Amino acid sequence: MRFNNKKFIYLISPSKINKSFYNDLIEVLKYKKVGFFQLRLKKENFKKKLLIGKKIKKICKKYNVKFLINDDVNLSKKLDADGCHLGQKDMKIFEARKLISKKIKKICKKDNVKFLINDDVDLSKKLDADGCHLGQKDVNIFEARKLIGKKIIGITCHNSIKLANIAAKNKADYIAFGAFYSSKTKKVKYKASINLIKKARRITKTPIVAIGGINLHNYKNLLLNKANFLAISGYIWKNKKLKPKEAIKRLI
Repeated sequence: MRFNNKKFIYLISPSKINKSFYNDLIEVLKYKKVGFFQLRLKKENFKKKLLIGKKIKKICKKYNVKFLINDDVNLSKKLDADGCHLGQKDMKIFEARKLISKKIKKICKKDNVKFLINDDVDLSKKLDADGCHLGQKDVNIFEARKLIGKKIIGITCHNSIKLANIAAKNKADYIAFGAFYSSKTKKVKYKASINLIKKARRITKTPIVAIGGINLHNYKNLLLNKANFLAISGYIWKNKKLKPKEAIKRLI
């Protein structure tokens, strides 16, 4: 996750929410200094927290503030919040991710979309996901195969033909190159070129995924040069001009 230094305040709610709170929150968020808001209601019951959470979520969304729930992963899931803050005595982070991911898996299955987990093979196995994407510093492909068998395993290869060749020989289901363009989602450490795809095509038939800064203006060039899939995030979820539904429609 990238942090906005201009929005440096992580705001936590009072322990009790009164009627004037919502207007006060709006006035505070207008100053654009709050990046995160955490709803922390230790003594309220689930039903009341749900009602309060719905109102606050709407306000946070309007002012582009991340909305987090304190301690309660089930409430976070129910509200479709941006995340959850866990204490040392709360649910383990693995279980929290599992709970949130189950909801996404269900949506993917309904629309026949492959559901992959990034970096975490154990979570992929626990969720019975369709596969896992591995970075160069994650568990190696052989250990991953022991855990998830014949399911999809993709490997990050940055801008390296050598890494791609190794991944292909180790029977990765796809190889991922990038970043092809500047990205707001993740700091670019490795710059890939169109020529890289052409070189990879000469040594392997393994499907190629292109990643990094892909949008409406540059995606066609990658497809024309034989990239099989385009990994897209920011253009869909952080598009200031188009809602996710409209953004995906434009990619014909």
